[in-house]
Amino acid sequence: MLRKRMSTDPAAPAPADRALPPVDTEASDLRMATFRLARRLRSQRAVDTMSDGQFAVLAALSSHGPHTLGELADRERVSAPSMNRTVNCLEETGYLSRTPDENDRRKVNIALTDAGRGVVTETVRRRDSWLEQALTELTEGQRRTLHEAAAIMREVAAR
Repeated sequence: MLRKRMSTDPAAPAPADRALPPVDTEASDLRMATFRLARRLRSQRAVDTMSDGQFAVLAALSSHGPHTLGELADRERVSAPSMNRTVNCLEETGYLSRTPDENDRRKVNIALTDAGRGVVTETVRRRDSWLEQALTELTEGQRRTLHEAAAIMREVAAR
């Protein structure tokens, strides 16, 4: 019995007689693929000993500017004591600094140092480079599909 070979190109149109999998299966597949890609990207880092949580704090400060400890904890959805441990470690390694707030002496602002900015810049460069290389190995159709999927993923994430 001959079986029709299916295209492995995800950009290829699905045969009309092939039904989509159930939504729960699609959701699980998308979740797993997203996590695997994120894990591969996270492995591309400038400092091998830095945790994902520590890098997330540096990236948040890079993108959004100085924060108080409470603001960082809220942004990263962790407790203030947990964020304090992370900030202490990053401060000890010279990646961020704490300075008293000029308007409210009870507050302390946490900001990136030049070393912290360097870690963020180099990590982003490595991650972009890895992904660019991976994209060059895909067909034009696959790249088009990923381009369209990225827009859909942003839409879903914004809900």
